[in-house]
Amino acid sequence: MSIVMAIHGGDEAPRWTEWDGATAIAPEHGFAWIDVVDPDGNDIGKLQRAFGLHELAVEDSMSLAQLAKVDLYADHVFVVAKAAELGAFEIEYTDVSIFLSEKRVITVCRMETAFGHRLRNRIDKVAARNAKGPEYAVYEVLDLIVDGYFPIVQMIADEVLLMERRLLDDSLDRDEIARIFQLRRETVHFKYVLTRMSDVCNKLASLDVPCVSNDAKPYFRDVLDHLARIDAMSAGLIDVIRAALEASSLLEQQRQSAITRQLAAWAGILAIPTAITGFYGMNFVDMPETLTSWGSFGVLGLMAGICGMLYWRFRRLGWLQSSHGKSRRRPVDGFA
Repeated sequence: MSIVMAIHGGDEAPRWTEWDGATAIAPEHGFAWIDVVDPDGNDIGKLQRAFGLHELAVEDSMSLAQLAKVDLYADHVFVVAKAAELGAFEIEYTDVSIFLSEKRVITVCRMETAFGHRLRNRIDKVAARNAKGPEYAVYEVLDLIVDGYFPIVQMIADEVLLMERRLLDDSLDRDEIARIFQLRRETVHFKYVLTRMSDVCNKLASLDVPCVSNDAKPYFRDVLDHLARIDAMSAGLIDVIRAALEASSLLEQQRQSAITRQLAAWAGILAIPTAITGFYGMNFVDMPETLTSWGSFGVLGLMAGICGMLYWRFRRLGWLQSSHGKSRRRPVDGFA
């Protein structure tokens, strides 16, 4: 069903029925909710001819990348909202166009998505609220969209915290670092969408918008409060991602510094036998070890002693320990 219609506030319970879009609907009691899924852009033309929708609003509703906004026209209000879902690799957005008039609300989605199915299931909640005007259906649509924002923030936060725990034990590979940067870009864009959606709800809740009664404004303020919470969570999430990137860089520098110290320590230890054997490799006639039978053993013992002393000293300084071993903490009494 590409176009469905339901009458709210009548004698019967509202239910979705197919509608051809040829004739205008003006119920005597209540209001009509028309929902459209129009991938090709043909059905929106029927609605424009039937209800006299403004051509600029129709043009915006056919766009696949429209900003959230509120536009006022002579006999209807046009609202663009952004529904969002977290896909496999990025946040996927769905534009929801809403035409609000005195006895009618029209919701338009350009593609078939899971959000569209949840939107049509919202009809029961509108009926249970005994909505008196179409603006309450607009509230239900915006409330459904904002409710879908919470899982996105939570899932991104869980993924970032999982990477944080992993980088404490081992360095992140190139793909994981690229994923963190991608999550940061997605979160920054998501926060921009939240800002635009907040502007939409703020206008509906505060300004004298046609077709929005004063009794309905507290409902839009409730959606605005939810958006404020999600916006604060997103801002904190950006800080967490930035901290994860900084921690990854600092830990990688620490690991490189530890490797550099290990190489320097072993180079210092191996330099002693290299220097002594290099000295005895010169063409001298009187060599100390050739004058006695135990001279070679004395030289070997001297090299072993100096190397052992250097090894002990570097070990005490921690230059021969890996960064993993140094990062492990001793358990505090009473805690594992």
